[in-house]
Amino acid sequence: MTNIFGDFRRLIVAALDDLAASGEVPPGLDVARVAVEPPRDPSHGDLSTNAAMVLAGAARQNPLALAGKIAAALAGRELASGGYRGSGFRVTVAKPGFLNIALDPAVWHAQLAAVLRAGTAWGDSNMGGGAPVNVEFVSVNPTGPMHVGHGRGAVVGDALAALLAKAGYAVHREFYINDAGAQIDALARSTYLRYREALGETIGPIPEGLYPGEYLIETGRALAARDGDKWLGRPEAEWRRPVGDFAVAAMMAAIRDDLAAFGVVFDTFTSERELVERGAVADCLAGLEARGLVYRGMLEPPKGKPPPDDWEPRELTLFRATAFGDDVDRPVKRSDGSLTYFATDIAYHRDKFERGFKTMIDVWGADHGGHVKRMQAAVKAVTGGEAVLDVKLCQLVNLFDAGVPVRMSKRAGRFITLREVVDEVGGDVFRFIMLTRKNDQTLDFDFAKVTEQSKDNPVFYVQYAHARAASVMRHAAELFAPEELADEALAAAPLDRLDDPLELALIRQIAAWPRLIESAAEAHEPHRIAFFLQELAAQFHLLWTKGRDEAALRFLIADDKAVTRARLALVRGVAIVIASGLAVFGVEPAKEM
Repeated sequence: MTNIFGDFRRLIVAALDDLAASGEVPPGLDVARVAVEPPRDPSHGDLSTNAAMVLAGAARQNPLALAGKIAAALAGRELASGGYRGSGFRVTVAKPGFLNIALDPAVWHAQLAAVLRAGTAWGDSNMGGGAPVNVEFVSVNPTGPMHVGHGRGAVVGDALAALLAKAGYAVHREFYINDAGAQIDALARSTYLRYREALGETIGPIPEGLYPGEYLIETGRALAARDGDKWLGRPEAEWRRPVGDFAVAAMMAAIRDDLAAFGVVFDTFTSERELVERGAVADCLAGLEARGLVYRGMLEPPKGKPPPDDWEPRELTLFRATAFGDDVDRPVKRSDGSLTYFATDIAYHRDKFERGFKTMIDVWGADHGGHVKRMQAAVKAVTGGEAVLDVKLCQLVNLFDAGVPVRMSKRAGRFITLREVVDEVGGDVFRFIMLTRKNDQTLDFDFAKVTEQSKDNPVFYVQYAHARAASVMRHAAELFAPEELADEALAAAPLDRLDDPLELALIRQIAAWPRLIESAAEAHEPHRIAFFLQELAAQFHLLWTKGRDEAALRFLIADDKAVTRARLALVRGVAIVIASGLAVFGVEPAKEM
């Protein structure tokens, strides 16, 4: 797929090869850090490159002098991009060694034609080369309804997976079911109480440490309907496992249903208990022990703060996390020999690696921030340094309604459920808003503001731009035959008639979409798409407003079909890129509002 920034970068690399061939620069210069991007000041041109500055040291030349040589080597070369081929650019040198490039309008017109020919595939990249990437997200304990924080992680993970797929990676979406350990025992006991209640017993207040939410009333009733009084009066050792299994299955069905309500699906659900029972955890720890990376020892309590849950004032089985960059060694077994959650997490990530994933991305809640270094250390250890783990931490979501905090949910008992929010505002609105801040920043979600129709609401602002574009095309159908409005036909329109600065600025914004996809994918930051779409919508709304004020810039001019078709091409280009961006978010573009 064409990318004007990548295409010009290739031109610069070719110019450097020519300079090396003529002996003006050393051969084999490392061009990995050479970038082509928009200049900070638009008056400097359309593109800018740091090539001379990042190569000056290795070339042993003054950056300004090297920039001059590169500019001379570029003179007379042809740029090929988006169907354009020619020398339609001018290069100037600026201190301390920047190369600024101004492109002829014809280059931008070719970019617009390329958008129309590609459709929503515009921006697709082969950067990833089909490399497998595992994106694990949500992975909420199956002990109750999902809350809004889980929803934010779901949106970030799903959008990141879609972004990486658009950038050419083979993406696998995964949910890790934490269905082993003390929290599942507590869920079983809580469900058993509701089961007894469903059979007519009075159970009184829910004991401390169990789950008090009303959602388990339904689960207890369902268990009673299935099993009758089968488990009444039996010892816990007999009912804990089957009741726990029933409750986990019910919770996971509800979680899947909640996720489906706003379009989140997974390729794989991996069970923690299954890993333990098939011996994967024991095998992983034995392998680490054989390499001297697991040992028996004691840890000092942390100074100045409460000790973590896995600390005990006695001998533990420890993983040498410090050998791989962590601050302290970490327990993998407690003093009684039971596994810590960290032990099963190590085995789980080794399992990912054994399934072929050398790039792993985990999306966690911010409360797990203290676990990042130990998990990254463990991944280095169990993969011999072959795999990389990137952890994206999602900060809290604060709920408001017209500025008033919203805190309680009758059904969940202590928090507003994800499903309540999605049902109130809609899945598309929820998805978009969750990506209007970087994942590690706290996000305020106001029910009133996210549904208002104003430019201060980013969802409305972007969707309104797409709806406006669709409206223009509907009106255009009164002037043109359907085949004349096809994207391929509009790509052949006289695009040189688009010569107003606002029109060219809008094309530049559209042309930046492929670069944005690659940079956002490389950084694992899907929120950049939300920012881009808001900027694109702002540019389009500005052109729309000027068109309302100035007859010369109206989109539809009955007595000038040539310029009308050119402007329709621009309108369609905007709609295509907005639809492409919203598709990454899993949001349906609005056709009317």
